Amino acid sequence: MVEVTRLPSDTPAALVAQTLLDEGGVIVERVGSPDLLDTVMSDLRTQFDEQGHKFANDFNGYKTLRVGGILGFSRASADIIAHTLVMDVADIVLKRHCENYQIGSSTAIEIQPGEGAQELHRDDGFYPIRVPGVEWQFSAMWAMTDFTDENGATRVVPFSQDLRPIETITDDQCCQAAMPRGSVLFYLGGTVHSGGQNNSDAARTGLITTYSLGWLRQEENHYLTIPREVADSYPDQVRRLMGYQSHGPYLGVYPGDPDGNWWGA
Repeated sequence: MVEVTRLPSDTPAALVAQTLLDEGGVIVERVGSPDLLDTVMSDLRTQFDEQGHKFANDFNGYKTLRVGGILGFSRASADIIAHTLVMDVADIVLKRHCENYQIGSSTAIEIQPGEGAQELHRDDGFYPIRVPGVEWQFSAMWAMTDFTDENGATRVVPFSQDLRPIETITDDQCCQAAMPRGSVLFYLGGTVHSGGQNNSDAARTGLITTYSLGWLRQEENHYLTIPREVADSYPDQVRRLMGYQSHGPYLGVYPGDPDGNWWGA
């Protein structure tokens, strides 16, 4: 059975990015510190309990809790979302086709015991067109708890960024991205994957952020999801990731944009 390539935490970003582009997915083990993960998990606990069931449906599952707009609830999550390794990989993978990139969405996912396997899918399927050789986005799934075959580790189909029809994928082409807490699974927007089935007696929690080309519409509307005063309280890099930046001198400009050409000037 095919497996996702695993790399140690000190692997250069260039090798991580090339493996991601070549194989559609790659795991980098033990990137995040336990203290950081503990803080983010604590920040999100109330949100999981109060609103995690709002996204329950046939696709997301009925025993899976989800929280979006992570930066609105956990300041510490910025150290995950804007992690140096992730940004370096994004520079290599996405800036081939854009001047800057942005968060497409950021979601915490807690798969509860008894949840079944999610339907296989591609994360970039909501974009209405494809351009051969151009990836609209990639994802970074952080293991906030250990990911195991028993507790619902993400299922991945390596090399499926070739856009083969999902209905032709067989069981032996799919594997689970089991990884220790603090590890990151990178996968392309065109890579087929899904949440796994949780046959254990404990929840499996992940934090997944997608990073998309800067000239695309974001999947999650951060301008409405995260209050402006909260967005303004973050460092410039994080605000830009939320979408507070233009793409080049003409697309998405606004008064005072240091990178843009404001037509009203």
